[in-house]
Amino acid sequence: MSALIRDFGARVRRLRETHAWSQEQLAERAGLNRSYVGEIERGTVIASIVTAEKLARALHVPIATLLPGAALLS
Repeated sequence: MSALIRDFGARVRRLRETHAWSQEQLAERAGLNRSYVGEIERGTVIASIVTAEKLARALHVPIATLLPGAALLS
């Protein structure tokens, strides 16, 4: 996978961990399957823009925050 996909997944994981949520908790809040969230975090799948928006909303961040080059919120 490309660096973009790996970095996207790593950002999702870091933000999820700042909320102290499990993958299952994030998946529930985003309306996604837990195993799919795990695949996104590992960078083994390419999330659609719709999925990225669901994740951003669940994590309470602008979608741009999930993209490499954007500053992560602390």
